[in-house]
Amino acid sequence: MERAEEIKPYNDEEAKGKQVGEMFDAIAPSYDFMNTMMTGGLHIRWRNKALKMAAARLHEGCPERVLDVACGTGDVSFRLHELFPKAHITGLDLSPGMLSIAEKKLAIMDEETRKHINFIEGDSLKMPFADDTFDMVTVAYGVRNFERLEDGYREMRRVLKPGGVLCVIELSEPANPLIRSGYRLYSRNVIPLIGRMVSHDTRAYSYLPESIAACPQRGEMTAMMERAGFREATYKSLTMGVITIYIALA
Repeated sequence: MERAEEIKPYNDEEAKGKQVGEMFDAIAPSYDFMNTMMTGGLHIRWRNKALKMAAARLHEGCPERVLDVACGTGDVSFRLHELFPKAHITGLDLSPGMLSIAEKKLAIMDEETRKHINFIEGDSLKMPFADDTFDMVTVAYGVRNFERLEDGYREMRRVLKPGGVLCVIELSEPANPLIRSGYRLYSRNVIPLIGRMVSHDTRAYSYLPESIAACPQRGEMTAMMERAGFREATYKSLTMGVITIYIALA
């Protein structure tokens, strides 16, 4: 079976990171709509559940600095601000197209919100932050796109303060064989068809189920987190296993 790092959006020649950036630039205008359509709006419930779980693991009630890796169009960053209004939230993403939409959303928000959130373009494997900078790091639907997944975890561990919390939300395949077969039928046929119609990108939503299937899941993922230096890594799958939340401590 191929590893997540070997699954690329477009071809085998270029580096995965470069291709992922190009893919998200291409689908950025339709990204929020496709998320809602594919999940029936459940992605909001999953996000809120994950952030609540992460908040419960914080040593103190409100973190000072939070990093949202692979922040995309910014929805997790904005939710983090709602939960922790005094914290400074930094959203990092490699796609200028996705960040442009996040910046447009931020521009119409109130001044207090704009003071506490900023978005920057950057590589998740080489982040422009000092060691021990953040109290919490979040990644929603991003780790399977990392060019080197375990290195990505090591980099997130580096920028987290000791005792800081990592929260990962990632798509997964159901463990139940019968449910998994139905899920694969939907994810490998229906989603790519709709994705091509809406985003006009012929590969992005075929890459999606391929990368999900190849990505470490559940116990395999928590084991990787711990190899990268995290501790007390746990997971919780929701909605028949199509989504899994991972929480770990630095």
